[in-house]
Amino acid sequence: MHVTFPEEGDANALVEAGFLQRVGQQFHWTNDGYRDFDDYLAALTSRKRKAVRKERREAVADGLEIEVLTGGDLEPRHWDAFYRFYLATSDRKWGQAYLNRKFFGLIGERMPDHIVLVMARHGDKYVAGALNLLGKDAIYGRNWGSYGDYKFLHFECCYYQAIEFAIARGLKRVEAGAQGPHKLKRGYLPVPTYSAHWIPDPAFRRAVAQFLSREREMVERKIEYLAEEFSPFRRTETSSPEMEE
Repeated sequence: MHVTFPEEGDANALVEAGFLQRVGQQFHWTNDGYRDFDDYLAALTSRKRKAVRKERREAVADGLEIEVLTGGDLEPRHWDAFYRFYLATSDRKWGQAYLNRKFFGLIGERMPDHIVLVMARHGDKYVAGALNLLGKDAIYGRNWGSYGDYKFLHFECCYYQAIEFAIARGLKRVEAGAQGPHKLKRGYLPVPTYSAHWIPDPAFRRAVAQFLSREREMVERKIEYLAEEFSPFRRTETSSPEMEE
């Protein structure tokens, strides 16, 4: 039996009940009570702050417009466009498109208030989009797709727009998933995630337990290293303008 993504307290309780614990790592942005996006930028080092502003400018420099859609704003034409982006992403990554157009129509119909769809438009044509799911206190980035290559547009749609939405809604965090250390410089720091596993066979359990013990140590060291060496945030204790650069 496998329990995936429990909260830390529940994960520890499962360990006490005899489950094996696995520790993973994702990249999350945390809302530290920011008033707006500029307030968030003020928490970054000067160099990282300038880089983010440059990326946001260049992402829409070719006349692109960004729409953030949720609830009643979602229409079939948006899902038609996003489904094309979804297929294009699957084709580029040599993957399998396991979701069909009906799926996107169903989530738009049955849970529109839990969908945040970020769409990039050039004139009357949509060219890229990012699908997020909205929880009680977090927004979850799930899928991205585009037609063509647009400099920095992926970062704008997937990361910066999600941060702006989270700040506006008073959400605690944005969960951007496990892959991509490029998320670090945009404010998404490494955090541990947990799963718990019940394995009744004694020999198999011992083998898995030994692996998980070694893996946990490696993941914990990696999280500490990434946060220490690559965090874009200012060091408030002893920082100076020179150190921030």
